[in-house]
Amino acid sequence: MPDDRLQRQIAFAAEVDRLKLVERRTSVIGGARLENSAEHSWHVALLCRVFAEYAPEGADIQQATWMLLLHDVVEVDAGDTFAFDEAGYEDKEERERRAAERIFGLLPDDQRAEAMALWEEFEEGATPTARYANALDRFQGLLQNRGNGGGTWLEHGVARERVIERMRPIETAVPKLWPVVLATIDEVFSAPRPSRGPGSTVY
Repeated sequence: MPDDRLQRQIAFAAEVDRLKLVERRTSVIGGARLENSAEHSWHVALLCRVFAEYAPEGADIQQATWMLLLHDVVEVDAGDTFAFDEAGYEDKEERERRAAERIFGLLPDDQRAEAMALWEEFEEGATPTARYANALDRFQGLLQNRGNGGGTWLEHGVARERVIERMRPIETAVPKLWPVVLATIDEVFSAPRPSRGPGSTVY
């Protein structure tokens, strides 16, 4: 039988497999289907390595990669909260902290502490490493909406100003990508948009 430490690691490994079942609002590029949160985490962690040369001074790329692999594990319990859903954000922090404590609590104490610290660092976004990770988390969504002709921005009637506000961390953390952000937003919001019915929601 595995010892207690290994049993706890295995329990965590099995539990996070459920992240593959959490659907996000964004579609994979091409719009064939919605992506899941595990795919999102993998994709943004990969981008962390791809764009490493543009990271802010002082960012730890290895830690940022690990941070991005962990940052949405809480969605196993808390679900995905759409970035522009103000009502969903009212209790998001509480839901996700409860989830972090339960899920990371499956790990041995030293790994639990490390995972919680990285998750909290990402959420606070105060260090160069966390700012870089947060910027790429947002850029990944921009890539998808860019590849889907506006994607969820247009589908949910998100205002141009809200998108710029959401993407603003990219400007300071990875300024090399900021012109791509602005060009993408300009392209999406300058294109003719279908009229929305009276019951449509604008975020």
